[in-house]
Amino acid sequence: MSLYENMSEYNPADNPKQSTEVIEQGSHRFAIEGIMNMPDLVVQALALSIRHLKQFGFERILCLGASFRPFSSNVEMTLSANTLQQLEVLKNNSDGSESGSLLQSLNRTLTIFGSRLLRQWVTHPLCDRNMISARLDAVSEISESMGSSRASQNIGGLDGEDSDITIVQPEFSYILSSVLTNLGRSPDIQRGITRIFHRTATPSEFIAVIQAILYAGKQLQQLHIEDEDNSNNMRAKTVHSGLLRKLILTASSSSVIGNAAKMLSTLNKEAADENDLQNLIIISNGQFTEVARARKEVQLAREKLDSLIDLYRKRLGMRKLEFLSVSGTTHLIELPLDLKVPLSWVKINSTKKTVRYHPPEVLTALEQLSLEKEKLNIASKAAWDSFLKEFSKYYAEFQAAVQALATLDCLHSLAILCRNKNYVRPDFVYDDEPVQIHIRAGRHPVLDTTLQDNFVPNDTNLHADREYCQIVTGPNMGGKSCYIRQVALIAIMAQVGSFVPASSAKLHVLDGIYTRMGASDSIQQGRSTFLEELSEASHIIHNCTARSLVIIDELGRGTSTHDGVAIAYATLHYLLEQKRCMVLFVTHYPKIADIRTEFPGSVGAYHVSYLTSHKDIKDMDTVDSTTDHEDVIYLYKLVTGVSERSFGFKVAQLAQLPSSCISRATVMASRLEALESCRTGNRLENKRLLEKVLIDNEQKSQENMLETPVCFHQGGAGDLEDIDNAYKEFFLNLKASISDDDLARSFQFLNHAQSIAKDLISR
Repeated sequence: MSLYENMSEYNPADNPKQSTEVIEQGSHRFAIEGIMNMPDLVVQALALSIRHLKQFGFERILCLGASFRPFSSNVEMTLSANTLQQLEVLKNNSDGSESGSLLQSLNRTLTIFGSRLLRQWVTHPLCDRNMISARLDAVSEISESMGSSRASQNIGGLDGEDSDITIVQPEFSYILSSVLTNLGRSPDIQRGITRIFHRTATPSEFIAVIQAILYAGKQLQQLHIEDEDNSNNMRAKTVHSGLLRKLILTASSSSVIGNAAKMLSTLNKEAADENDLQNLIIISNGQFTEVARARKEVQLAREKLDSLIDLYRKRLGMRKLEFLSVSGTTHLIELPLDLKVPLSWVKINSTKKTVRYHPPEVLTALEQLSLEKEKLNIASKAAWDSFLKEFSKYYAEFQAAVQALATLDCLHSLAILCRNKNYVRPDFVYDDEPVQIHIRAGRHPVLDTTLQDNFVPNDTNLHADREYCQIVTGPNMGGKSCYIRQVALIAIMAQVGSFVPASSAKLHVLDGIYTRMGASDSIQQGRSTFLEELSEASHIIHNCTARSLVIIDELGRGTSTHDGVAIAYATLHYLLEQKRCMVLFVTHYPKIADIRTEFPGSVGAYHVSYLTSHKDIKDMDTVDSTTDHEDVIYLYKLVTGVSERSFGFKVAQLAQLPSSCISRATVMASRLEALESCRTGNRLENKRLLEKVLIDNEQKSQENMLETPVCFHQGGAGDLEDIDNAYKEFFLNLKASISDDDLARSFQFLNHAQSIAKDLISR
């Protein structure tokens, strides 16, 4: 509270006008109210931050409203750490470098601060359709100004009006590229203005930063955006995008340029290059009076010292006598060895023929000059600190200008990407339309660059009112994970405001992208691989909505097959029934595809296609050689249907497992498959026989009951009901004995059925 109540102390440019004071008081009160409305823990954290920053004099930064922004926002998507890692958004999973990441493939920025902003964009895609479209319009226009043929499509207003925007003049592209190239060669102006605000910048750094901002502003002013605002003729304007015009106006505002020029005119560039604070500030209009007074005193002391030479010329009778400077020692009087001088003269050094002295008057004058120089040095440091402190009143507008330049750099980067990669502009449906993802010939943005024309594109069609889940099966290394990753990355790129690698893309704005891929444990925290798997799945279930995209790759592989299938099936069922989000589900469990029967029309089964040699396995003893020589060609194309095979042994061969291991594993797999097929066949045959037995026995029982109507007379209706129940129990036990795989339990059911049959016969 004390910091914000005393904010006026930190503003050296307080305007004496009453109206300004009222505005400032109102803004201070608003800032205090906003802080007090924060959660208690946030206020405590802020107080501790202020206390810490006070040690270094940096607490003033917290007085600026621009210093605060919400951690989560309705207009931005916050990608989780899992998503950033598993999609390789910021760095690859091989060596942890930026190479091969989404950020690296998008980054064509020319400035350091532009690169930092693009990183922020990629990790926080937009969730507001209007803001996304504004970025796409800007990227389209910049790309079009570079002569791109692709950028001319879909340019226009958000709702389609005025969709024909003429090709802008080449001047815009040239000026923008020139500005960004020059800024790329300049120091980091974003960090530079922060150092200036905190009064830690050197004079040369100050001049370099402010000159870079001034140059950029003057260059952008050549576009005459401000002058064109008075014109209603759209086709006469140099720049059409509303976002671009706003950014250019911010970066080239007359206030920023005027203040930059004014501050630079106060400094001596040569003195700044030499870090000479005493001569750094150019005094005018009565400013920095302390420095002016100290400089005058130094000048008087130097003149007084220099005037002493006339005294010694007269005293020694040497008209050509001059002060001498040797090795940094000034105002020396050099005399021959045989010349006598007063005892008060101090000998400084000598040569074979001469002796150099400092007379007492010179020593006194030198001390006075040194004292005045020290006073000037103190006054100059105070003036420089005051000059930097004066910058704080301009910090907000300079920060806005730098942010605008960073945004222009990001948009320029995306435009270069669009032009060079032949990407297309994504089309976003309205928020009130069903959630949908339609991508035609989509490509992975990173692998597309690596493989170029060899990458196999795939289509994606998800719709909330139709099929909103794809179950993807297929062989190992067949491209399943690549496919689901490319869908997620295309969605991220589109909501960042970038064109996308596809033939066309029609999307709904997503509020989140959630992933569950890969396998890892956390031994230090005592968390197994499977626990990490399920924790990620739990996070997805608790946070996703109907407007989210969920991609899950092989859930349930960290435990037994039955448990894994059951958990994967149940998780997918919950997402489909409770969340109804867009789902891409990769699995090696074909059984999970049976969920289609519970959600007809909403779930589709797909697999990545492949070709194999047509060699049938007939003899288990020769299966190893047959499988080893079976050729598999991956086509990487997504097609409908479930793949029953994973070709794990081909991966084992690629991993160079010993051939004996692979052969033994192949034989074991074939036996297990044969056993499973035998069990399945037996169950089907037993079911058919049981149905036949049930039908025959039911017919016989009806005939016996008709032939022996005595039962009706002996026990009446009660005996008939008991017999009917006994028959039912008999057939249930008989059915259970046939269908149960446990021989012991099957034998028990048979014994029970036998005892019931004996009882019925005895009746």
